[in-house]
Amino acid sequence: MKSGAAWLASAEPGEVDEFLGGLSDNALAALPWLFEFWALPHQLPPEGDWKTWVIMGGRGAGKTRAGSEWVRAQVEGPTPDAPGRAHRVALVSETFDQARDVMVFGESGILACSPPDRRPVWEAGRRRLLWPNGATAQVYSAHEPEALRGPQFDAAWVDELAKWKKAEETWDMLQFALRLGAHPQQVVTTTPKNVAVLKRILGNASTVTTHAPTEANRAYLAESFLAEVEARYAGTRLGRQELEGLLLEDVEGALWTTGMVERCRVEACPKLSRVVVAVDPAVTSGAASDECGIVVAGVVSEGPITDWRVYVLEDASVRGGPVDWARAAIAAMQRHGAERLVAEVNQGGDLVESVIRQVDPLVPFRALRAGRGKGLRAEPVAALYEQGRVHHLRGLGALEDQMCRMTVAGYDGKGSPDRLDALVWAIHELVIEPGAAWRRPQVRGL
Repeated sequence: MKSGAAWLASAEPGEVDEFLGGLSDNALAALPWLFEFWALPHQLPPEGDWKTWVIMGGRGAGKTRAGSEWVRAQVEGPTPDAPGRAHRVALVSETFDQARDVMVFGESGILACSPPDRRPVWEAGRRRLLWPNGATAQVYSAHEPEALRGPQFDAAWVDELAKWKKAEETWDMLQFALRLGAHPQQVVTTTPKNVAVLKRILGNASTVTTHAPTEANRAYLAESFLAEVEARYAGTRLGRQELEGLLLEDVEGALWTTGMVERCRVEACPKLSRVVVAVDPAVTSGAASDECGIVVAGVVSEGPITDWRVYVLEDASVRGGPVDWARAAIAAMQRHGAERLVAEVNQGGDLVESVIRQVDPLVPFRALRAGRGKGLRAEPVAALYEQGRVHHLRGLGALEDQMCRMTVAGYDGKGSPDRLDALVWAIHELVIEPGAAWRRPQVRGL
């Protein structure tokens, strides 16, 4: 559904003139302050009887504006002096300065969003906003959770919760204080991070969420900012968090962490000694089937094997039938000039090779059989990452998400880690198998 602003932007000049000409002088004067007309879908509260609304988004996605406008909607009445739904609001940020500079005085803060006749007054000595109808919004710092012990509220706006150092304590104190009125509510605006308190909130039955990437608010962002951050972070795990606004979890005991993955990022790879395409075929087929993991990787194998370096070039995984993934794998070989295609055949047996040869009868192929569990098979590959011997090009975000959910005990995620399995097979083929042969004692004849 388009917002009013989107409709105006796409409408013909005559339609715009007709629309604006049909408004009264009062309606025309009020139009800039009617957020429901200008808002993007993720900036409007979901329907229903919720307690907490979490707005997760990338940097610059319009989260602060949504929080400010929600506070306005709570405290403002039909006229400047009339009471609204809420009378006492808590504004909680990481520090007092951030609350004041972003939530109150920021370009998308409460004062900037308020029409002149309803604009609250900032009382610096009391660290609060006072509206013409008597409603107040008190500022709090997440560094001082005990300050929320005693006050009580009927609404709250929590900003950038995921980066608070005392998030658990502050959030708990706020819940005890949110006890006024018939149905106290709170809104959380945050770029998501893998923190326990945010995951706990998202898991509550009384929580609703909206989400948007940075791109959704492009019309209100500098093109130079977008160009810079997209060039630097697009296609990375950090970009998925900071630009796409996705909650990326590092599982306790995982073989890879976000930090490990980001440290292995490179912009380009040198001339490679060998390139392979590894396939982890999907066990099922059809619309609800698992993905078929297809990963392309190469190695620089100059010098002793302990100096070899692996470069992960592409995640070409697909969802579809056997012929679909076979074609995708062979196409990936052709794109990267791969010398060999390797595939796990534990589930499909000879059928896997048969399908591949239907597409290309002459493809260099090697069948692989797993003798150990996924976690144990992945462990030596993770060790190569720890040694700094594996590097990633951009565009591997979905693969990296699976990596950060794999433990020695197995995969802690939904479905099967097909992309990760293919990665593991590729690195086994490029480095681990040659390394095992290199370390194997040579038997000489007499």
